[in-house]
Amino acid sequence: MRIIAGEFKGRRLKSVPGLATRPTPDRLRESLFSILGPELEGRRFADLFAGTGSVGLEALSRGASEVVFVEGAVRAREVLRENLRVLGAVHASVIERPVMRALRTLRTDIVFMDPPYEDERAYLETLEALKYSEASLILVQHQPKRALAERYGAFECKRRLRQGDNVVSFYRRMDAFDATEDASATR
Repeated sequence: MRIIAGEFKGRRLKSVPGLATRPTPDRLRESLFSILGPELEGRRFADLFAGTGSVGLEALSRGASEVVFVEGAVRAREVLRENLRVLGAVHASVIERPVMRALRTLRTDIVFMDPPYEDERAYLETLEALKYSEASLILVQHQPKRALAERYGAFECKRRLRQGDNVVSFYRRMDAFDATEDASATR
């Protein structure tokens, strides 16, 4: 596992031994961040159920102003902290508590969430809580067979990126999406 582009390009990341943590594949991260492009620059990014932190570290490498990692598992947090230390990632913080508790105080522009695929409750509870967030974009990694709603509060699914056994659904805040479209239409 490595950082694909940006400041930390080519740097290798440690991973958590065993099967309990499933890192987001390099190819999927590459596609995801190619889609996000300049939208990421200077934005606050949250990596929920962060594991080794590969997605948040890619965001930081590509210009996010700050990344908050939320990880409840002790072993994954140890590896995540080691990855942050080795990269010298100074604009990053780790919240060491369950995601639902962390969401109460989390302030961010873009949220990426990747709960354990088999934990349906984590998907439902987190998306329910996020529908009240100030974020403009929620990215949800899941299996193709997982049926997610088209809408959660003000967030509507605008795109799905599928690669193999992974899907990332892009939920945009509709008032933020409308403003972005209006701005690009006037150019």
